[in-house]
This record gives sequence, structure tokens and C-alpha cells, in this order.
Amino acid sequence: MPSPKTIGFIGLGTMGLPMARILRKKCVESHLYVYDINVKATEAFVAEEPGRVTACSNPRTVADKAEVVVSMVPAGPHVIDVYLNPDDGVLRANVDGKLLVDCSTIDVASFDQVRARVTESHPNTHFYDAPVSGGSLGAEAGTLTFMVGCSKGDPLWDDLHDLLKCMGTSIFACGGQSLGLTAKLCNNYCSGLIAIATAEAMNIGIRSGMDPTVLASIFATSTAQSRICDKWNPVPGICPEAPSSHDYRGGFKVELMKKDFGLAVDAAKQVGARLCLGDAGLKTYEEASEDPNCVGRDSRVVFRYIGGKEDWSNDSHK
Repeated sequence: MPSPKTIGFIGLGTMGLPMARILRKKCVESHLYVYDINVKATEAFVAEEPGRVTACSNPRTVADKAEVVVSMVPAGPHVIDVYLNPDDGVLRANVDGKLLVDCSTIDVASFDQVRARVTESHPNTHFYDAPVSGGSLGAEAGTLTFMVGCSKGDPLWDDLHDLLKCMGTSIFACGGQSLGLTAKLCNNYCSGLIAIATAEAMNIGIRSGMDPTVLASIFATSTAQSRICDKWNPVPGICPEAPSSHDYRGGFKVELMKKDFGLAVDAAKQVGARLCLGDAGLKTYEEASEDPNCVGRDSRVVFRYIGGKEDWSNDSHK
């Protein structure tokens, strides 16, 4: 489909800001209407290209002005407020027939609450869950993976795919409403555990006197291979562009991993899925997110949390 003439974007945080920038870059014929609770963040984004972007004072105004609304906020209560706030939420606007896409990673119950209200008050409006994977680096590069809560047979699938393709490279129809969120929680549960396992395994090797660059190369060609090891290695200096090589700055914050991991553990309980590592993994991220040396850092900071040797390059390895 051609790019919508007007696109609304709500949430200009760590993920939302680079996503909005990519939309502005790719959808050259579209005017963006944006809102963030941080007024300075909104004003700064508008100032980057004032002729293409208009700041709005609340989500309701964004939804009034735009044909399509994309939201990216931290948690379920924020999504509920963005859409259902009785004074200035999205559903207070005239959204009849419009496309609403929430890219936040939240609990399914919160999404279902909003979806039910959308269906009840605006039956011709289309509301989808489309959480993302790829972190802030993927958002900046426009290489995110989107997990969409619909089937490929959905009448708006092509429109959704074209819109999200502006911000990502992999767009998946996950089968039905809220299954995009299910896919995201499963993904983050798995990647969170892989990060802990990689950090622990690398730490064993380093403390045994092994050069971690050799160990990481072995992992890359063996059964321990993973994207975490290859692109986001928890050990500083292994992947030059990874947050771990920059004092764990940027990336996917450990607090967000704690949130997502906790949501995945809760989801498992709700569907009766047995977990062997869930409680241990959740405890790790809970404690790391409260450790002064880890707070606000990329989630692969678990290497620091477990006492990993970050200055390994000062040692001599044979």
C-alpha cells in the first residue's frame, strides 16, 4: 500500500524514538504526529525535521490527526492509559475505521482489556499487537523483527506488513490476536536464559585461563552457537559494537528484561507450562536490576552481576 498521509506515533523512548526516526525517513510522503509524556523528548524530535513532524499534547490529539497510530510504551498500565484514559486517551478520538498498532511488550491481559474496549466502542477500528525484537540497535538500523497478532489471512495483513516493513526486516503473522505478545515473551524468555548461560560459560573459560575470543569462536561453530554469543556477547571486547564493549550502555536494559522475563514466567503459569529454569532466571534479572553496578545497563550485564572478569584483555593468554 502507499504510505499513509498521516501517521501517529506515541512513545519516544529508547525504542520508540529510533523507530519514529526510521518511519520519518522511510515514509517520505507521510506527516508524523507524535506524543511522549516527556515534552522535551517530543520537542527535540520535532526540531530534527519540523516540516515533517507535529507535536501533540496527548494521545487523543495524535489519534484525531493520524490515519494510523503506532504506540511503543514501557508496560501494560502505560498502554491502558494511552488508549483508555477517559480524558485524552486514543479512544476518546474519532478512530472509526483507523488502524491502531501497539508495539509494546506487555501482559496479554492488558492488551485484551484494551482490545475489548476498542471492539466495544469502535467496532470498525482495527487494533493489533505487534511487539518487536532487536533492541535499540535494531530500531536505529531499521532491522527489527515484528511479531504481529494476526494471521496472514487477515484482511489488513498486507497493510500491516508494509507499515512495519518500514521499521523492520522480519515481519511475522503469529496466528491470531495477542499471539504476537505470546511470541515476544517466548523469545525474551529464551534469549534471557541464553544470555545467562553464555555469561556463565564464558566466565568458566576465562577463570580457567582461556582466551575468551577463542572460546567465543568455538561457540560460533559448535552447539553453543547463538545470536547472543555472536552479536551481543556479554563479555566486553568480544563484539566491538555490542553494549558490553561500551560499559553495557545502550541495548536492552536489564530492568526491561526483568519485566519481560517475569511476564513470560507468569504466562507459563497461566497455561500450565512447566519451567525448570524460570525462577532462577527471573531471580537473576531481579537482583541484577537492583545492583548499583548493573542498573540501567544492557541486560547482558549479567556477566558483571555474576562477577565475570571484564578486564580479561590485561591477562596474557597463550
